[in-house]
Amino acid sequence: MGVTEIGLLYTALTLLLLFSGMPIAFALGSSAVVVMYFFMPHNNIGFIPETVFGELDNFTLLTIPLFILMGAAIGKTRAAVDLYEAAYRWLYRMPGSLGVANVVGCTIFAALCGSSPATCAAIGGMGIPEMRKRGYTGALASGLIAAGGTLGILIPPSITLIIYGVMAEQSIGKLFIAGVIPGLLLALLFAIYVVFQYIRDRHAWMKTATPAEIEAVSQKEHFTWAEKMATLPRLLPFMVLIGAVMVAMYGGFGTPSEVAGVGAFGSMLLVAALYGCYKWNDVKHILLGAARESSMIMMIIAMSFLFTYVMSYLRISQSMAEWLVALHLSKWVLLFWVNVLLLVLGFFLPPVAIILMITPVILPPMIAAGFDPVWFGIVLTINMELGLITPPVGLNLFVINGIAPDIKFGEILRGVMPFIVIMILYIVLLAVFPDIVMWLPNTFYTN
Repeated sequence: MGVTEIGLLYTALTLLLLFSGMPIAFALGSSAVVVMYFFMPHNNIGFIPETVFGELDNFTLLTIPLFILMGAAIGKTRAAVDLYEAAYRWLYRMPGSLGVANVVGCTIFAALCGSSPATCAAIGGMGIPEMRKRGYTGALASGLIAAGGTLGILIPPSITLIIYGVMAEQSIGKLFIAGVIPGLLLALLFAIYVVFQYIRDRHAWMKTATPAEIEAVSQKEHFTWAEKMATLPRLLPFMVLIGAVMVAMYGGFGTPSEVAGVGAFGSMLLVAALYGCYKWNDVKHILLGAARESSMIMMIIAMSFLFTYVMSYLRISQSMAEWLVALHLSKWVLLFWVNVLLLVLGFFLPPVAIILMITPVILPPMIAAGFDPVWFGIVLTINMELGLITPPVGLNLFVINGIAPDIKFGEILRGVMPFIVIMILYIVLLAVFPDIVMWLPNTFYTN
């Protein structure tokens, strides 16, 4: 059996196990062991523990559980409530201010947490009911939170960018700083759309609403400067923590793992000081949540290393990369089809699995075509964001459905469609103007 046939069989077996409902780590590991047994020398099976340990023995991977702990400390306290309230008090005067406040809340929480589902659950649990009470449609409210939650894997610190950096052998710090401007600009595009759509919905609603409904929704809240300033004592410490983490990483004061350790320790201190989370039950809740998520991700990474080892040993990944290069596609046609592939995979698989499986195959042809691997990491991450809000496995859609069960799933889908279009057009924008991604990395990393 040739390399092509083995590769197709390997891919089919892996997808079959993944779609069967088997946990991702076990699906990747099981397919790897089966292919090893039938197509590789049997003594290689005895080297599985050594192979997996050798790949995991990477100090950079320590960044993942530490940043997860940082996010867990913030996500399991009232920090999200304070972020949301602060954003609304400062933005309440503009049209669609509550929607924009939710975008800002998602953006800040994403920078603190790094998890899309956690951002959706934390901000959406408060934001969706409040938006519904103030005349936002269920589609706009749910679509906004689902899309805003995806910012958690683009704005640093990002677990997705860490995993891509490890697989692509790229600087984590460089990837993080590359995600800053694209993440903030995408949040701005979301906010602009929310204002535009809110005004349209409001005009349509005014034609059918009763005078009593119009009066109830039109009652404007007013916040004094004192009330605005009152939100800062709890907001500023977290902003200072983010700033300290970024300065330490980009300033070369420590490795990503060391900086992540400082961030995790700082977040634990802040939630203890600001929210009284210092009792053992509170700390245990944070630590157990971080341990569960870290164990799941690290197990997936371990099995993916075994999965890619088998692909490399049998020359499957090399052959696929050579096949792509041999097609002699122009760089833009190659980019188009790679994005289509990532979009389709995002329909069915979570971001971590896609990055670990596909990076060894598609990155060499992309680099050969002249694309910067750091730039491509940001584009890949935006594709992963799309996967989080596209059915049938769009995780954020199910999170929204869980926290707002009164909104029908079809309405949620209708709400996220404009944001999907925005993100696809945004990828085109980054392709035309790559300096949006590369300006900061090229400024900070000149060597």
